[in-house]
Amino acid sequence: MERFILNNLIEWKNSKYRKPLILKGVRQVGKTWILKEFGKNYYKNFVYFNFDENIEYLQFFQTTKDPRRILQNLMLISGEKIEAENTLVIFDEIQDAPEVINSLKYFYENIPEIHIACAGSLLGIALAKPSSFPVGKVDFLSINPMTFSEFLIANGDQNLKSYLDSVDSIENIPDAFFNPLCEKLKMYYLTGGMPEAVYIWTHERNTELMLKSLNNIIEAYEKDFAKHPNIKEFPKISMIWKSIPSQLSRENKKFIYKVVKEGARAREYEDALQWLVDANLVNKIYRSSAPKLPLSAYDDLSAFKIYLVDVGLLNRLSLLSPSAFAEGNRLFTEFKGALTENYILESLENQFETKARYWTDNIYEVDFLIQHENQVIPIEVKAGINLKSRSLKKFTEKYKDEVKLKIRFSLDNLKLDDNILNIPIFMADYTKYLISLVLKKI
Repeated sequence: MERFILNNLIEWKNSKYRKPLILKGVRQVGKTWILKEFGKNYYKNFVYFNFDENIEYLQFFQTTKDPRRILQNLMLISGEKIEAENTLVIFDEIQDAPEVINSLKYFYENIPEIHIACAGSLLGIALAKPSSFPVGKVDFLSINPMTFSEFLIANGDQNLKSYLDSVDSIENIPDAFFNPLCEKLKMYYLTGGMPEAVYIWTHERNTELMLKSLNNIIEAYEKDFAKHPNIKEFPKISMIWKSIPSQLSRENKKFIYKVVKEGARAREYEDALQWLVDANLVNKIYRSSAPKLPLSAYDDLSAFKIYLVDVGLLNRLSLLSPSAFAEGNRLFTEFKGALTENYILESLENQFETKARYWTDNIYEVDFLIQHENQVIPIEVKAGINLKSRSLKKFTEKYKDEVKLKIRFSLDNLKLDDNILNIPIFMADYTKYLISLVLKKI
């Protein structure tokens, strides 16, 4: 299946400032697959070392810090030749191998011509630990679940993707494209972007098998919770995880610890929540006190919302029936539009360097704020076709001098109403591009 991150990997390969690469991403998001595909198609050969399957390989890194000796041992044990510039060396499952992570510093300093790419489950947890880390000596890339655009290609709908790529002005999408794109998006809400679930659906068209795949992924994640160094945190992580659908089903989606457990307090659960954040299983976005630059300077650290890494996993964790697919727009509006908000945030995370925030004022709430160049842009998500935006209006009244452009995601067509850009939900992957079109116009 086509993954757009391949373009980033090619840029990394060709960069004269290239450093050993650490590829981050949740379990089963396709890290190993994409690195092997990259090595197979863009190098003379690749060599693969898995430090979970072959624990004995760790001794090569424990007995010496000389990268040439390490490479010599790896070549001898594998029977593979490693050539500078021509071979991609893949280190997999390095999350429990601090010596391997630390060795990247010496590879970069002594033999930078060797191309090394690393991956591992729960790598975000390992990198968050206060241990010897090669600061400034490695490059990072993150691989996220497949986007809706990638789903369209995998599903055989290249024509729809090609049409979206061809849009070069803010004008209505013809019904011949609009309606099927809405239907495909509903399917994406069910499968999500985990590669195995997408593969099963696109090749088998079997909903039961696809849902079983998602259930297995969730079960694997829940088993990972026990890998927290403090075993007492395990039930807390599990309770937070299972509370996410309840958190998002509320009108005000601010995370509340009491939803996790009656009487729960922040200090008792914040470490467990941080574990989920470090594991990249949830996205945590803070409330912003004002739409000013930089956004991070105006974070209210006591108020935040959390969303799941993937809309399909949220659907499964919520145990929504696939029958909702056939019930009009129910999937888009289900439990206060939480699926749609989750999907929109996933898409924004792929496009903007600065993490999204949100804004509230008493009963008013703007779903997301994004920072684009030197502007803060408010975003409201409308899961249906009711386009009344009291919160966006209130936000504009309060910050009229700061707001040049507002965005509304909805099931309405692509259009610009004064300074409100209405983007059909299925075009979320094109948000940054559409903003640039509008800013050129106004």
